[in-house]
Amino acid sequence: MSGQLQRLQEEFAKTQERLGDQTVEVTVGGGAIKAVMNGHQKLLSITISPDVVYPEDVEMLQDMILAAVNEAVEQSQGLAAQQMQGLTGGLNIPGLT
Repeated sequence: MSGQLQRLQEEFAKTQERLGDQTVEVTVGGGAIKAVMNGHQKLLSITISPDVVYPEDVEMLQDMILAAVNEAVEQSQGLAAQQMQGLTGGLNIPGLT
């Protein structure tokens, strides 16, 4: 039993490490804003189309950036949950993604 637990812990660690190499990419505003995030929910980049940079409408730009980042976080969390579900067999283990 302890051998199985140790193997499971090793698989969790490997999966967590791999999540850092996987990314999700989200675009909002018809492609005006793009956010890229890895499986550790680290924001890697934000790209803003020059077409949406209007000094008189900064609030719209801020809203689109916020939407892109929030969607990237949700997708990144989904990626992590999907990867971990394969290890837990669908069990709901508190504290695990």
